Amino acid sequence: MRIFFLLLCAHALTDFQLQNGAMWQNKQRQGCQLWYYWLTAHALICGGGVYVVTQSLFLGVCETIAHWVIDFWKCESRIGTHSDQLLHFLFRIVYAIYAMGV
Repeated sequence: MRIFFLLLCAHALTDFQLQNGAMWQNKQRQGCQLWYYWLTAHALICGGGVYVVTQSLFLGVCETIAHWVIDFWKCESRIGTHSDQLLHFLFRIVYAIYAMGV
């Protein structure tokens, strides 16, 4: 339960507090030619949060990829904000289970 709580805290920090307005706006394909740089930087920050909590490079890389894809879908209006956050939450459950089992 401790790891799950810390993963949720890291998510709140990386997905909200550390995502400034420029990053939020420029990670959208319609808003910036170099959108993929911004989206990748944001996903790396979130993946770094998972790595710091779990000390698992594997989970950090998984989160970077998953976060990139989920946020891309959200930026493309394929999913909404609630679905975006639900997916991030579900991935934290998976990471916590994996981290406790390793």
